[in-house]
Amino acid sequence: MSYQTLELVKEGNIATLYLNRVDALNAMDVQMLKELSECLNEISTSNITLLFITGKGRAFSAGGDLKTMLSSASEEGFEEVMGFIKTIIVTLYTMPAVTASLINGAAAGLGLSFALACDQVLAEKNAKAAMNFINIGLIPDGGGHFFLKKRLGEHRAKQVIWKGESMNSEKALEIGMIDGIYEGDTEEQLELMKRRLGARPLKAMIATKLLYSSQEKQELVQTIELETISQFEMRRTKDHREGVAAFLEKRAPLFTGK
Repeated sequence: MSYQTLELVKEGNIATLYLNRVDALNAMDVQMLKELSECLNEISTSNITLLFITGKGRAFSAGGDLKTMLSSASEEGFEEVMGFIKTIIVTLYTMPAVTASLINGAAAGLGLSFALACDQVLAEKNAKAAMNFINIGLIPDGGGHFFLKKRLGEHRAKQVIWKGESMNSEKALEIGMIDGIYEGDTEEQLELMKRRLGARPLKAMIATKLLYSSQEKQELVQTIELETISQFEMRRTKDHREGVAAFLEKRAPLFTGK
């Protein structure tokens, strides 16, 4: 199957998935979300046992596309978008394959949630990570609450979410948000990881993954469903409207807590 916003490269049992909306820093619009849903289902039901995910161009993903957010303001449009996100994240988290995300450039908002859904998360030395929904008056979605709580613990997860700050790779590694840092070309790192992980007993590794994901799947699903309810409410707030206006006007937002 061919995709407009993705590039999928298969080599035997190994696949590399590239987010490919380069001009938009791989921001996730409705088309990309739909294609990610289809592509990950294709991978999950194939012979792929090792999946790498990264971004084309200068970024992993800048997050949800603002135009998509604005165009899905209706309940029907919002439910479609959140339905795609739920399918993408749950499929990635539970698929019978070892998965790794390589964050090149920026991974923000939904883009970061997507990266954290992988079994292993690495970031290029100069990459940036930000769970920055708060800056437009929203909460994390895509299971962001679930993955941050698992990696950081509830207290630190709240601080990261509430601050919404961009952090460098060293800081992300220090707090446990990512698993490692790589230097140099992402393609070279991909080839290195293909050799290293490809030589491991993947069947046993996948069995461990599925043991954990089968226990945690319901919590992830419930978290995404609660995020969906809360996100719809947040999109109706004055703070969200102010956050979007400030972003478009390239100024600091003036939040009022309403």
